[in-house]
This record gives sequence, structure tokens and C-alpha cells, in this order.
Amino acid sequence: MRKVAIFWPGDYRPRPNAWALPQVREATRQIAGALRRLGRRPYVVRGFLTRPDEAITRLGPIDDPMIGLFAHWTYGPHTCDGVAGKTSPLLLASNFSGKWPGLVALLNTAACLEAIDRSASRIWTEAKDWSKDRVFMARLDEWCSTGRIRYPEHELHASAAVPARALRLAGDVVSGVRARRPLALMLGDTSMGMINGYLGPRLLSKIGFAEHKVDQAWLLDRMKSVGDDRVEDALRFLLAKGLRFHWREAGAEDFTRDSTLTQLRMYFAVADLVAEFRADCLGWQYQLGLVPLLPPSDLCEGLFNTTCRPESSGEPMITATEADQGNLVPMELLKRLLRAKGLHPAVMFHDVRWGARHRGRWLWVLLNSGSSSAYAFNHDPRTLRGAHSYRQPAGYFPIAGGTLSGESLPGPITWARAYLAGGQLWMDVGRGEVVRLPPTVREAWWRGTTRQWPFMAADLGCSMETIMAHFMSNHVAVAYGDVFAEMVAASRALGFRVRVLGTLPT
Repeated sequence: MRKVAIFWPGDYRPRPNAWALPQVREATRQIAGALRRLGRRPYVVRGFLTRPDEAITRLGPIDDPMIGLFAHWTYGPHTCDGVAGKTSPLLLASNFSGKWPGLVALLNTAACLEAIDRSASRIWTEAKDWSKDRVFMARLDEWCSTGRIRYPEHELHASAAVPARALRLAGDVVSGVRARRPLALMLGDTSMGMINGYLGPRLLSKIGFAEHKVDQAWLLDRMKSVGDDRVEDALRFLLAKGLRFHWREAGAEDFTRDSTLTQLRMYFAVADLVAEFRADCLGWQYQLGLVPLLPPSDLCEGLFNTTCRPESSGEPMITATEADQGNLVPMELLKRLLRAKGLHPAVMFHDVRWGARHRGRWLWVLLNSGSSSAYAFNHDPRTLRGAHSYRQPAGYFPIAGGTLSGESLPGPITWARAYLAGGQLWMDVGRGEVVRLPPTVREAWWRGTTRQWPFMAADLGCSMETIMAHFMSNHVAVAYGDVFAEMVAASRALGFRVRVLGTLPT
């Protein structure tokens, strides 16, 4: 290959693209320079791809090898719809930044491409001068020469030992799934073009799950029937349980008590829908359709994932933000396995946002917009101490509303993710550990990402390169406690192909 096209996948929203433009231009300069050093002739496709039709129109006619450049959040279809059905070499390239999370968009887009059987390679660097990163340059040269990059696979395993006791417990949980099919209430469809996040009834039915979709527009009507007393009682409950609301703080002056009351009204409207349809778990799109109409749903989602919540059943109502079924299914399974093992059944929903080395150990910053259980912040199912609600950043959420945030406590974890590859359902499963960082390091990492969102510093039990090269999502389900063997066994029994990430015990 000589000529190489560079294109810019974008956000649908103009403002994030405008914010990211300096980073994207710099990243373009870096990768174009690296390609020239390898004797290639790069050219840039005009402008951000902000809609599927733009991807189809601008990328469809290109037969040259292509590089999608990720230096901020982008939507999967803004790459996928322009390259689907093509066989030319495709490379997804990213910076490695917490503030400009190109790696998040790379992971999401790579998984979306896998879901539609479009092959692509991945490459990334955190170097200021990309051409001086020897590993990066060697991989870029490999792609230029062969059309693909091979990554180490020694931490990928098709099997793991499952003790008899774990097998029995998993069997009991699977029997429960088969006796009564778990019903996922889906408020809308996957958010922001997350092709990899939607499994649908054809696949869900094969693993014993069902879905029922309800248009999010119902919320605008259902909220009218939620009584004021019910909402006020809920706020008093949250305050009494220790949730701290950061109303009217600097930069968030429009975030008020009334903002939270509206979010709680939305919480009850959804709770009533869950009760009406007797749903077992919940996928909530929220973005983008409701952004100009209602406050963000993150406080509601975090509360549903928490047992200590208004009108609680005593169990978390597993909720996946962005209606991501690839996280919803493992979260519901992890919840049932935890409960069967006598552990607290809360499960956290997180983004794989960024990472760094600390004291010789690679740690990921797991950071979602508010869909984490408050149990992560206190390990006490009876309280909300350690939980905070900050205003969601106004640039993305014009109507003020809060998150459910806090610092996740240390402890062993089991993590998982479901995805589609080669037309089959897969489940990634791993062990790890949440780590407590020194306050100065924690604050630097937290403020270098999004300070309003729940924070978890986690060792996922495998190398950074294994996640970046092989993981099939930007989302991950995380549970405190060891239900690793049980999750492997349950996933297999339900019909998933299982992939274990990490170093297996000898």
C-alpha cells in the first residue's frame, strides 16, 4: 500500500467535535508524519463524519487502505456504515488520553465492526511524538505491509477450571433463568449508535432472556402522574441516608433541588413501568432523544443499581445505561450469582475510560456517567454514605441534573462483557481488584477524566495491551467478590462462547 486515507469519525453533536478539533488535528499531523516516515502517502478525508450518511458518502467510494482517527468520543455508525462490505485494510488509531477519550471510541467502534463482521486492526499511543514510539511504529509498519496487526494472545483462554461447587451454584442460577425467562425492559434503543450493545430478541431468546421495548416518550406522560408527596419523600430518604447533593456550586449554579426532584419524578415513572411489565432488569437509552427535554437519567440509573433507594424491593434493579444489552445481560447474571453465593448482589456499570501505571501495576480508570451502584462507595447496603450527586457537564447535558458518584472502595472483583462476534454470542470474563490510590494520585486521575462521575481504579487481571487489542466494548460489568468460576460455568450453560482474559492459575 502507498496511498492511505485518514478519516475523522465524529460525534453527532457539533460542540464536542469543535472542542476536540485541536486534538484531532494534532493527532492527524502525528499519524500523517508517521506514515510518511514509512514511505506512505497519506491524505485526509474532509471534515468530521457526524452522521451515517456522511460515512456512506465520503468513505464508500474509497478503495485505498483507511485509518479512522479517534481523539474524542465518536459514534460507531460514523465508521461502520462507510466501511461495511469493503475488504480494504482498515486501522483504528487512537491517542491515549483521559480527557480526550479516543481509546473509548476506538474500543466501541472496534466492537461495532466485529458485530457486523468487518475486520479491522487497532493501534494506539500515549507518546507526544508518535514517530518516536517504537512499538507504535513497528505495528504501523506491519499494517502498512500486510494490512493487519497481530497482537499477543497469551492472556486469552477458551477455558478455565470450574470447581464442582461453582458448577452446582451456576447450575442452580441457570435453572432459574430457564424456569422464568428474565425480562429486560428497554427504554428506547441503544444510545449513540452502539451497534455492539444491541443483541435483540433473536439472540436473547437463545440464552434464556427476553426484551420488551417501551418508547422513552412515555416518560414525558408518565411523569405527570407521579405525586409530589412521593417525590418529596424520596428526596428526604436520600438525604437521610447520606447522599450529598452539590446544588448551586461554582460552575453548576443551575443545578438545584428542583433539578433533583425532576430526576426523582423520572425515577418513579420508570419504576412504575418496571412494575407494570414485571421486568427483571432495565436498559435505558436516555441519550440523545431526551437531552433537550429532561434532566439526565444518571442519578436514576445509579439508584436502581443500589438496594438503598426510594421504595426499594431490597434488591438492585439492574440497569444498563445507554440501553447496552452487552452489559445488561452479564450484570443480571452476576447479580444472580452473587446472591446465590451469599454476596451482596450490586453490579457496577462502567466505561473503560483511561489507564496508567501506578507502583509498577497497570490500573484502569473505570468511569461511567453515574450508573454505578452506591454500594461501590461504602460496601454497606443500608446507606448512601460516600455517594455524591454532581451536575452533569453542561456541554453535554443542557438541562441540569445530577450523577450518582463517589470513590469505589478496594476489593476483589469479577468482571464480564457480552458481545457478538462471527455471528455468535460471546462472554468475556475476568478477575481483578479495585485499588485505593493515594489521594493526590486519585484526584489527578479523576480530574484528568470527568470529576463528576463515579471513579474506580481497577486492575483487570490482564495487561493493558490485552484490553486495548482484544476487548470488545468500551463498557464493562463489575461485581465485588469472586464469582469468576460460576460466571464462566453459567455463561457456557446458557449458550455463550466464553473467553477468559488474564493469567490462569497453574
